[in-house]
Amino acid sequence: MTRTPGIAITVNGARQEVPGPMTVDQLLDHLRTDRRMVAVERNGQLVRRGEFATTRVVDGDQIEIVSFVGGG
Repeated sequence: MTRTPGIAITVNGARQEVPGPMTVDQLLDHLRTDRRMVAVERNGQLVRRGEFATTRVVDGDQIEIVSFVGGG
């Protein structure tokens, strides 16, 4: 049996092991997060939406994902 290598990251303050390395896009897919209404920060730096597909998430990264909620 072959085990997929994983990476340990922190997402919104919670330590997680995910398959990796991966891109921010792939992480959002893995977490089943709708990327249309979120902002992502990687190690204290905002990741622009246009860079989700090219920004790598690697072992030890700290990721913050903020969802926008409409209402009034």
